[in-house]
Amino acid sequence: MTDANWPTLLGEIMDRANLSLQQGNRQAAAASMAQASELLFLQARKSETLDDKERFVKRATDLLETSMLLRGETPATTAPVSDAVIINAREKLDALIGLEQVKTEVTSFIAFLKIQKERKRQGLHTSSKTLHYVFTGNPGTGKTTVARILAKILYDCGILQSDKLIETDRPGLVAEYVGQTAIKTDAIIQSALDGVLFIDEAYSLQTSGEKDFGHEAVNTLLKRMEDYRDRLVVIVAGYTAPMNKFLKSNPGLSSRFTRFLHFEDYSVDELLEIFLKYCNGDEYRLTVPACEKLRSVFGKAIVQKDEHFGNGRYVRNVFEETTRRQSVRLSKFETMTREQLSTIDTEDIP
Repeated sequence: MTDANWPTLLGEIMDRANLSLQQGNRQAAAASMAQASELLFLQARKSETLDDKERFVKRATDLLETSMLLRGETPATTAPVSDAVIINAREKLDALIGLEQVKTEVTSFIAFLKIQKERKRQGLHTSSKTLHYVFTGNPGTGKTTVARILAKILYDCGILQSDKLIETDRPGLVAEYVGQTAIKTDAIIQSALDGVLFIDEAYSLQTSGEKDFGHEAVNTLLKRMEDYRDRLVVIVAGYTAPMNKFLKSNPGLSSRFTRFLHFEDYSVDELLEIFLKYCNGDEYRLTVPACEKLRSVFGKAIVQKDEHFGNGRYVRNVFEETTRRQSVRLSKFETMTREQLSTIDTEDIP
């Protein structure tokens, strides 16, 4: 089936459902509606905009619940994933600045979890594709934040028994002496069971010499991912090129990590929006000239950036330096008004 003719197929399926209802065959009608629901969930995953995804998910959910009612079941207690889960996840995603492609992919992931859980409940074959993720991109682009949202989604969908996220990196997994790395890695994995393990700069586990025990950590991780395939989701993160090289270094990695999210650097407007969010949270306001200067500062930073550009972390540093400079400027006055204390001017921008 091509993307162009799916509406025709949907119409044919619904015609069969209506005919079955007219003939009094509720089970056949339920089966057709479940099939139509799956088709709509598929279109949700393929949609490029969040609004389209929501529309398809809503239609698919309505058909799925109708199908369950026709089978004599109660959707409120047997539906695999409630609309509240989708709405809650969307709210968390929408609170993030930028990351439109990431938001689209995560919304699609929720639709996938929803239909897979319903297929399993009805005794149908489910996808063998793992739930482990690779996050690529520069620092400060929200990878850890999105990992926390994914952990909550997996818990709300009933895939994992908790929404905990255990964060670690090479020092947290690799020991200095022979025989200790496997024990250290296993301890971290045990702490993450029934939740999500987030490994930052995972490419640093790639072995660089005979006395480097990173390979031992990787082998232990791969074994435990298989042992606890129903109790553990692993997210590995880091710069794009090193992560691609890391995945190719071990066949077990490339076969287990099949889902990817790329986090783009922020634009000038998005960096400014992040700065203003910090201002609102700490009760500061920018003058118009200060805002214009800040936009220029961010523009130059993007032009001169390299792969180590800090994105959101960079904005945080600029904000902290700005408030420091404002404090130095205001300290010259014996008395200060509320407006002076909350105003950031051009000379405060570094």
